[in-house]
Amino acid sequence: MTTSAQVGAAYATPTRGVVTAWPSFPEGDDAVARWARLAPQRAAVIDGVTGRRTTYAALDAMAMRWAARLARHGVRRGDRVALLAGTRVECVALFHACLRLGAALVPLNWRLSVPELARVLTDAEPAVLVIDERHATVAARAEAERGAATPALALDAADDEDSTRVPNVVAGAADDATMILYTSGSTGRPKGVVLPRRQLLFNAIATTVGWRLGPDDVAPVATPMFHTGGWHVFTTPLLHVGATVVLCDGFDADRFLAALDEQACTVAFAVPTQLTMLLASPRWGTPLPRLRYFISGGAPCPPSVRAAVRAAGYGMRQGYGLTECGPNCFATNDETADAHPHTVGWPNVGLEMRLVRDDGTTADVDEPGELWLRGPQMFAGYFRAPDRTAEAVTSDGWLRTGDLACRDAAGRYTICGRKKEMYISGGENVFPGEVEAVLCDAPDVAEAAVVGVPDAKWGEVGHAFLVAARGASIDPAAVLAHARGALAGYKLPKRLTVLAELPRLGSGKVDRAALAARAGAES
Repeated sequence: MTTSAQVGAAYATPTRGVVTAWPSFPEGDDAVARWARLAPQRAAVIDGVTGRRTTYAALDAMAMRWAARLARHGVRRGDRVALLAGTRVECVALFHACLRLGAALVPLNWRLSVPELARVLTDAEPAVLVIDERHATVAARAEAERGAATPALALDAADDEDSTRVPNVVAGAADDATMILYTSGSTGRPKGVVLPRRQLLFNAIATTVGWRLGPDDVAPVATPMFHTGGWHVFTTPLLHVGATVVLCDGFDADRFLAALDEQACTVAFAVPTQLTMLLASPRWGTPLPRLRYFISGGAPCPPSVRAAVRAAGYGMRQGYGLTECGPNCFATNDETADAHPHTVGWPNVGLEMRLVRDDGTTADVDEPGELWLRGPQMFAGYFRAPDRTAEAVTSDGWLRTGDLACRDAAGRYTICGRKKEMYISGGENVFPGEVEAVLCDAPDVAEAAVVGVPDAKWGEVGHAFLVAARGASIDPAAVLAHARGALAGYKLPKRLTVLAELPRLGSGKVDRAALAARAGAES
């Protein structure tokens, strides 16, 4: 078996459904250590609020002090280090300390309830728990909830460590875990996504090549660092090329725009909700001469938002990825994004893709199918959950994403929505993403979400929830008239509800379960 990159016979060897053998790379090194040697005074991390700059040399020294401290507390290769904290430079240093010891960082979601945190800690079994002052109380309550006493370390105290006590740096293997990210699910059972060292390297390579990033780039990061977006959309790829990351502890539109301006940022990532908030900020009109483009992710970007960003003179691109792969799976350019605004572009380097019908055969051009991915950017499996891993990954190493996509004749991919969100109306498949894109093009509509609801005649019909553009009001009849010109009759939503805003999950994605419940109550 070979992959699209064709890098020798050892490039991919599936084991228990997960690809585990890849070409060798400098496993004993890491990006921060490398750039501390090459350009020690370059800014690695900037605090988005205070403006404090941490050079690569300082970050490297901070990481080594943390490595010494962790080693002194018994952390060894294969152990896990849990982290409950806000977004700070110390988190980046801690991650690189774990890399040097061969341990895996487990960033904890501080939005979880105490029982939820306790379940994640029980599943992860960390050797130590690193906490900042803000989250010390909830950490103690979670430990009490599960009847445990994991050794706790204060995030602020590593600089007290004797920097002359340098621990042994481990030359980790390509499939050693670097991070375990716990994702939300429909059950109470935690699901830890194990990200190996190869994912860290190949996502960085694919991102910097596909998105044309280099040492002079500067990007803000406002996504929480318990999400893959906080770590692997920009943070680790930019550190890989000696660039600069501006860490924003929480998202505030005014502060984010101030960081873009004051730190001369060149690229930025934001989910659609955040972009909408940026457009509403009084700071939006401030020129940002170095900013080349925004990348939107987590959900499709509404056309009105895209148009406003482009009107301001910035590129606007749609990203796609998931915790289990990438997360930066596609690349595009401004010309393609303008001509085909719903596309995510072409696969990033190293990733194979298939679009698969329900019967397992490959979908034709322009035919929706489930998106399957395979490549070195993939996860190593779900932590201590081989059953879940086997459900998600085929025996020959393909990750079933659960997302529907289609590919045009030029090889561009468009995400149609979640497979489980598709509904059948009068015997025909309806993909909410396609309907939502048309509705968002209607006058005065800023956002749209469509869910399928039971119907006595058609089996299922669409219920659309709409949000008006700023200062506008929605005429449902006008919206439906617009949709009739672009959609087949069976795709037209049979019910429309106008909301002040769409309900959202902590990740920023639309809470479709809440909408489905509301649709059921209104039917």
